[in-house]
Amino acid sequence: MINKLMASAFVSVSLLAGAGFAQAADHGDMHPAVWADDQSVSGGTVTAEKVMANENGWLVVHRTGEDMKPGPVVGYAPLKEGENMDVAAILTEDVMPGDHLMLMVHSEAGGMKTGAFEYTLGAKEDGPIKMDGNLVMKVITAE
Repeated sequence: MINKLMASAFVSVSLLAGAGFAQAADHGDMHPAVWADDQSVSGGTVTAEKVMANENGWLVVHRTGEDMKPGPVVGYAPLKEGENMDVAAILTEDVMPGDHLMLMVHSEAGGMKTGAFEYTLGAKEDGPIKMDGNLVMKVITAE
């Protein structure tokens, strides 16, 4: 009886350890993404409901037009590696209702200072992250 209990306990611990390993492996395979909806900008901020980041970096708010190309930066907020909820970026200039904004994941890599946002349009410092050659972003409309 004791041998059966010990064998059962061993199997349970092994299964739990295996499940923990699978979760750790899944975290490493996480793909960066941005979840956000059209929203009011009257409070001077833009918020992404959720951002997944595979490294520390930035949620950067770019202006964009009908061409859907990233334009000037009008706000940013820091991101930690992993899941980030309710990420609010303070807007650095006026955004009008109807303006299109591109919320994009940028890296912390390449700059001179850790923790300081150093990107300017087209620069390599703290530049955009790409997955399969595509920018990791979501376009929203300011209301």
